[in-house]
Amino acid sequence: MSVGTIDMVNESFVPDERQEAVLDHLKDGRDEGEPWGYTSASIAGEVLEMPRQYTSSALGSLHDAGWVEKVEPKGTGVYRFVEDPRKDGDSDD
Repeated sequence: MSVGTIDMVNESFVPDERQEAVLDHLKDGRDEGEPWGYTSASIAGEVLEMPRQYTSSALGSLHDAGWVEKVEPKGTGVYRFVEDPRKDGDSDD
């Protein structure tokens, strides 16, 4: 599985409530050493008890801001957390 590369993270992007919920979902398990950082709109919707179209829109906005990236092959609908520039140490790199 390959991952598309993000050139730049939009540090001035301010996530709304739904986008924050999706970011929290992506980060869930990180501090416990569990698998984390990947999701799809369907999985996020189920976990967050939110309509899929809301999580899809949130992931799209986070992608446009460079905070998440699409996982290849295209069309899988899987996203990977890249960075939350509001806090130090939130990058997966």
